[in-house]
Amino acid sequence: MSRVANSPVQVPSGVEITLAGQTVKVKGSKGELSHEVHPAVELSQEDSVLKFAARTADANALAGTTRALVNNMVTGVSQGFEKKLTLIGVGYRAQTQGKTLNLSLGFSHPVSYEAPEGITIEAPSQTEVIVKGVDKQQVGQVAANIRAYRPPEPYKGKGVRYADEHVVRKEAKKK
Repeated sequence: MSRVANSPVQVPSGVEITLAGQTVKVKGSKGELSHEVHPAVELSQEDSVLKFAARTADANALAGTTRALVNNMVTGVSQGFEKKLTLIGVGYRAQTQGKTLNLSLGFSHPVSYEAPEGITIEAPSQTEVIVKGVDKQQVGQVAANIRAYRPPEPYKGKGVRYADEHVVRKEAKKK
């Protein structure tokens, strides 16, 4: 059985938490997030510590999930999240124009991706893309959407991949 809910969330200075019924609002230097907590999870705040408890015996996993989500919200508004993508392949390029990411991925047409609200996309070099934001789930989803245009293939390793991703390579067909 998981004991994630038993460890409290430490709230750093500069982060403001508001509890209104079952709604948690977290406000920090980078932005503001809110989350609706399930009624089976009890939430209490003591000074700069948030504690989570299950109201029923079968809501233990829900309390742990809620604790992890709120912890990610606190981390997001104080430090932020980022995902790095790497483009590998001849002629594969990326560049940003405002909130639009323009990708050249070997198709007959250029691919343009419009960043959603709350996400910033940077291209420090032609083969690197950095997705930054406050919401961890949204940052991961945007990075996955960009990677989905050309996922890495197993023979040459060409495509868009996460910076820390390892692509298992296959051996080519023998004569």
